[in-house]
Amino acid sequence: MTPRPSLAIISFSVIASDARVLKQVSALRHRYAVTVVGYGPKVEGVEEFIAIPDDRVYWRYNRAALILRSYRLAYWRNPAVAYARRALRGREFDVVFANDVDTVGLALDLKPAGGVHVDLHEYAPRQKEEVPRWRRFVAPFVRWMCSTFVAKASSWTTVGNGLAREYEREFGFRPDVVTNAAPYAPLTPQPVATPIRLVHSGVCLRNRNLMALIDAVGLARAPVSMDLYLTPNDPAHLEELRERARAVGSVVVHDPVPYRELVETLNAYDVGVFAGPPVNFNAEWALPNKLFDFVQARLGVVVGPSPEMAAYVESHGFGRVTAGFDAAEIADAYDALTTADVEAWKARSHAVAEELSAEHQVLIWQRAVDELSARRRPGQRAR
Repeated sequence: MTPRPSLAIISFSVIASDARVLKQVSALRHRYAVTVVGYGPKVEGVEEFIAIPDDRVYWRYNRAALILRSYRLAYWRNPAVAYARRALRGREFDVVFANDVDTVGLALDLKPAGGVHVDLHEYAPRQKEEVPRWRRFVAPFVRWMCSTFVAKASSWTTVGNGLAREYEREFGFRPDVVTNAAPYAPLTPQPVATPIRLVHSGVCLRNRNLMALIDAVGLARAPVSMDLYLTPNDPAHLEELRERARAVGSVVVHDPVPYRELVETLNAYDVGVFAGPPVNFNAEWALPNKLFDFVQARLGVVVGPSPEMAAYVESHGFGRVTAGFDAAEIADAYDALTTADVEAWKARSHAVAEELSAEHQVLIWQRAVDELSARRRPGQRAR
């Protein structure tokens, strides 16, 4: 029996809670003998899981090395890189699948027979550009990793077209796009309620403009209600949001639900809303998983004028784009909601749910890895 080609998937994240990496594992583990490297508990259904200890923090690069621009030293002495390099010493793989820029030097160092595929979850050189210290000291190092490591990979993917264009403009390679689509959910649209039920789900961070979503409900003249399902990333801000919700009266802030239950929970609502302002390049070009969660939940969608999200909403016809990101502009969009519009949007979400599902998107990863695996020299055996 011919052995399956070997594949290493490397991500400096808690794999068990990283939805994008879990989709990679699920899409590839039946086609390849998969070794996964990352943090957290073991991932089931793979050949091997190499756990990086929690105290080997991947973002902890030597400050002096960054200031002195001794980037190669900074990279290879990083605690996560150094640990994973030792753990993988002597291993041979047909293909390595590297997630985000920090893992790519390690992936190339393994010299896989078919090559390295890189999945870029953000536009890394501008990830925290609104923070002056990060922009001054970390961004040049990230650009060095992109030009020294990432540009030398064999193939690439990223989450949206805006990011893909910027990687091509600055570093000369053009990633394919694999969106953060949700798995297909066999649901149907629910009847539109009165008042129209708005919903938002996601992380609780100040730069997500959540207060404006709530304030817009208070400003709206149309009968609408809103529920928010928020993870407690910023407990102080979460309490501020709860207080504002109580003051508005038709807004409720809930604890988060497990991701496996999220889409079914959202299905009880009418319109998913998100209007994150362009606080940095990645926020400006965001195409977040919540947009695809709303589609799988068969909801209409109201989003801010972020170009990537707006293009999806307008081209597929399942929602409306606000004029801007402040509460008054969002309230105008709430006021324009009609039962007929929302019914039509929900029907459009239902019509495109399969097309926009994760099952279609992961085929792009499968093709990329298959093409690299096929590069093995004639007669070369899978390891």
